[in-house]
Amino acid sequence: MTRHRPDTLGGRAAVVGIGATAFSKDSGRSELRLAVEAVHAALADAGLTPADVDGLVTFTMDTSPEITVAQAAGIGELTFFSRVHYGGGAACATVQQAALAVAAGLADVVVCYRAFNERSGRRFGAGVQRREPTAEGTALGWNLPFGLLTPASWVAMAAQRYLHTYGLSPDAFGHVAVTDRRHAARNPAAYFHGKPITLADHAASRWIVEPLRLLDCCQETDGAQALVVTSAERARDLPHPPALITAAAQGAGRAQEQMTSFYRDDLTGLPEMDVVARQLWRTSGLTPADIDVAILYDHFTPFVLMQLEEFGFCGRGEAAEFVAADTLPLNTHGGQLGEAYLHGMNGIAEAVRQLRGTSPNQAAAPAHLLVTAGTGVPTSGLVLGRER
Repeated sequence: MTRHRPDTLGGRAAVVGIGATAFSKDSGRSELRLAVEAVHAALADAGLTPADVDGLVTFTMDTSPEITVAQAAGIGELTFFSRVHYGGGAACATVQQAALAVAAGLADVVVCYRAFNERSGRRFGAGVQRREPTAEGTALGWNLPFGLLTPASWVAMAAQRYLHTYGLSPDAFGHVAVTDRRHAARNPAAYFHGKPITLADHAASRWIVEPLRLLDCCQETDGAQALVVTSAERARDLPHPPALITAAAQGAGRAQEQMTSFYRDDLTGLPEMDVVARQLWRTSGLTPADIDVAILYDHFTPFVLMQLEEFGFCGRGEAAEFVAADTLPLNTHGGQLGEAYLHGMNGIAEAVRQLRGTSPNQAAAPAHLLVTAGTGVPTSGLVLGRER
């Protein structure tokens, strides 16, 4: 059953600290060490210490369990620890879990983290390799024998249908790539710092799986990102202006699979993100017109366009023109195409920077920011805002 009423979580917790390692293609250190570095950096940014932490949240895909990270980071007793499933779809849900724990009094300071050597270690872009069989994984058995072996190939199916339905060419995706790389070029932390691209560059990049070109696909990254969440009340006493968690939501659509939901009635949208959008708008009381900056999960450019349409920023099939018009600041850190692929956690950190006024591509006094997590899978989203 879909919810028809707002929830009561909004405004009760805030993101008060952000910290990351350098983003690279070969970190030269373990994923556990990356996690600890990011956790320590986020706590220092928040003006807190490991002794203040009593909760940890991460992804099921993370190789550094909460208890091990606590031990390695010098954190003491934990009263809350959890993991969220579905890869990049978990990003905003880690913050939701932290906010729920804080609001319910289960923990006072919760750190969310994600750490991986996704370039020098296990590369998700390589597709399904050496995985234990699972019930949800059986759906892949209908696709792998026919050559749909990688995330790019799975997304290409929906992307092709989108272009066909709306009479567009693959060039429509280039506006997202150019926007992300323009912002990355001005972001010193971005892998593609100083390296903008043009629509011509996008059109000249090689095919990966038609209609997706190289520049439609996110990069692969080694690194870690951590976020500190505490109550709105405690946040007022910490060094930085809090990023209030105005609304948080998870969503899975009907006939949902992981990246291969090809048996839905329509492949031109993202029903799981529609579930998230409706709940974020209900709880926050906001509309697309109220959003000052959007940080949309961009593992592949077509799904950025579909997200804009699901959230109501524009009509169906109109998102490419909407991005080209540049009326809404989008992925101001450079996104996963331009800054780093950290399963969306770096996007949440960018939203916090925007609210603090410290983004490398700063918007003018933003009050409300939308952040989304991975698409094509069960997913999540956040609306972050200033304290009133």
